[in-house]
Amino acid sequence: MNEQQPPTQEQTRVEQGTIGPDQTTVGQEQDAGFLPGDRMTSLRNQWNDVQAGFVDDPQNAVQRAHGLVTALMDELVQTFTQERSALEGQWKGGGTAGTEALRMVLQRYRSFFNRLLGT
Repeated sequence: MNEQQPPTQEQTRVEQGTIGPDQTTVGQEQDAGFLPGDRMTSLRNQWNDVQAGFVDDPQNAVQRAHGLVTALMDELVQTFTQERSALEGQWKGGGTAGTEALRMVLQRYRSFFNRLLGT
């Protein structure tokens, strides 16, 4: 007898639309960060340097932290703007997009939204 196995939690979530096929594991997207991995590694290394410098020069460490966070926020705003524009360009095609194309864009918006929320 070939008994049918109950669906996994991930399969159920895909069917319910709470995760999409563009996600690799439950709750984890393929492209979770807004910046490339090497850029995030560089920023983390810079942050570690800032923290390490606090003992010797607290005021300088705080100034460097401020500069690093300001630069990161500016970079993220630029990245968010580019991604939002790219998504908008996919559906604002003069109203000619079919249902399947719109479904794909909605999935991309969902992914973008979840990344913004960090979920």
